Amino acid sequence: MISSDFASSPSLPSQSPGVPTPFLPQPSLDPALASSVPPLSISCSRQFTQWLGEQSISLAFTTYQSNRLFLVGLNGQGQLATFERLFDRPMGLAASPDGNRLYLSTRYQIWRLENVLDPGQHYKEGDRLYVPRQGFITGDLDTHDLTIDHQGNVIFMNTANNCLATLSNRHSFRPLWFPPFISKLAAEDRCHLNGLALVEGQPRYASAVSQSDIIDGWREQRQTGGCILDIATNQVIATGLSMPHSPRWYRDRLWVLNSGLGEFGFIDLDQGKFQPLTFCPGYVRGLAFWGDYGLVGLSKPRDQTFAGLALDDRLTAKNTTARCGIYVIDLRSGDIVHWLQMEGVVTELYDVQVLPGVKRPTALGFRSNEIAQLITSDPALNFI
Repeated sequence: MISSDFASSPSLPSQSPGVPTPFLPQPSLDPALASSVPPLSISCSRQFTQWLGEQSISLAFTTYQSNRLFLVGLNGQGQLATFERLFDRPMGLAASPDGNRLYLSTRYQIWRLENVLDPGQHYKEGDRLYVPRQGFITGDLDTHDLTIDHQGNVIFMNTANNCLATLSNRHSFRPLWFPPFISKLAAEDRCHLNGLALVEGQPRYASAVSQSDIIDGWREQRQTGGCILDIATNQVIATGLSMPHSPRWYRDRLWVLNSGLGEFGFIDLDQGKFQPLTFCPGYVRGLAFWGDYGLVGLSKPRDQTFAGLALDDRLTAKNTTARCGIYVIDLRSGDIVHWLQMEGVVTELYDVQVLPGVKRPTALGFRSNEIAQLITSDPALNFI
């Protein structure tokens, strides 16, 4: 139930039966295969929960491999509290600075989720309740990173069409920019353009797995073909990376994940070179910052897309295997100071966001009647 000193509503069953909306086909498993799916197990380092409480933050992250949006915070006893909702292939994730709005890219839609709780209100112990309020039908663009610019526009990487794009009221998307080595707008995923960094609220840097200009050409360049581009100057500013992801501008530095090597680091803009700071035991993808810390998503490599990368040799040399989860890295030392690890059905993550001032986030999905029964409104008008 939603509760505060001033408002309440009947408690709603969290698992009541319901029919998914026709515009959002839900991922499902063949009943014959369901029993073979390993259960989900989540663990964390000893001081991870204490760190979340001290920083007064929660986390949100996506996994398209298992069709989930995860929300991680603390319960009333200070223990780890995880919450998940099913979405169809969720990838890019953006959060407003106050943690009250989320944008989420899925297979062929982009969703806007709004927190409907006022300060002091709770819904089933949660202090945030994110409700899908608006969906944009884009078609399957293989949308990767997305964010919100200084004017409030949704900006995203249209990976299938090798371009930076925004929403259109009439069409699937409106292209804004494409790399200088791409000769035409075509749904051929030529270079695997994936990551986006804003500077002062405007798109500035992008990551791509290659500079190829032929359909799926990036697959032949996974080892060293990766590059970082300056959108403002339309130039390639760094090369030689292995499947780079998640460029982010933070504290006057361009951070990036050199995924094929499991490295978290930054681009020396004067030299045009990647400077590794930390090796992480997994395929790194998804990056957020809070204070003196970077939060990096890790995935277990899968199939031919990730097979044969230098990451495999590095893991073998360190006598370990790839992990899935989130690592908290101290930017001052490069040390991994906290971690969240996942085992079982979830083996890959895509994006991660920090939710400031949030203790226990929750959300509504489309697989129960809650979304039909929970009705909220703006402050009432003064009727005559």
